[in-house]
Amino acid sequence: MSTRVDHEQRRTRIAEALLRIADTQGLQAASMRTVAAEAGVSLRQVQYYFHTKDELLMDALARLSAQLQVRMQRWIAAAGSPATPRTTVTAILSSLLPTDHESRRITRTYAAYHTLVLSEPKLAEQHGTTYPDMLESFLAKQVRTAQEAGEVSPALDPELTAGELLATANGLGASVLGGQRDGEAALAILHHRLVELFLRPAPRSGA
Repeated sequence: MSTRVDHEQRRTRIAEALLRIADTQGLQAASMRTVAAEAGVSLRQVQYYFHTKDELLMDALARLSAQLQVRMQRWIAAAGSPATPRTTVTAILSSLLPTDHESRRITRTYAAYHTLVLSEPKLAEQHGTTYPDMLESFLAKQVRTAQEAGEVSPALDPELTAGELLATANGLGASVLGGQRDGEAALAILHHRLVELFLRPAPRSGA
């Protein structure tokens, strides 16, 4: 057991080194040798745990997605109980915006992956859209539930609405990173859009 834990700790150390480079320098700077130096290990050790750079990239991406999921869960929990479609959608989309150190790091690192995919098309299939698709599907489910409760117009297509909401959050995140607006302004725009979507006021916590 201790050996397996030790191996996982080393893999995590290496993957997190790549994520730090992606955040601060972009993934084009993340060669196996650079990652080894950042992690404080030998190049040989990086190659032992990750046979190719693509394998390392995908492992680190999975860890980044897990970090984002934990952040979303914290925001949902902080929104109060019982959870409703409105509070859940608001928490998820708000958590995506770069409003603090953690979210700025996550947003910048995802942006680094998107940039890499554009410059290296062969990675597009590996990069995939599994996590965004899952998130979009979950948002669509929340919209359908809200429609059943009479809180969202039945005329709206849940899938298209979920796609629009996620695209809005991603676009606002990019505008914050680009210096067009700050995180608070981005949150205000997002919440304005959600007020338009949900026809009824959100229930108070504990109601």
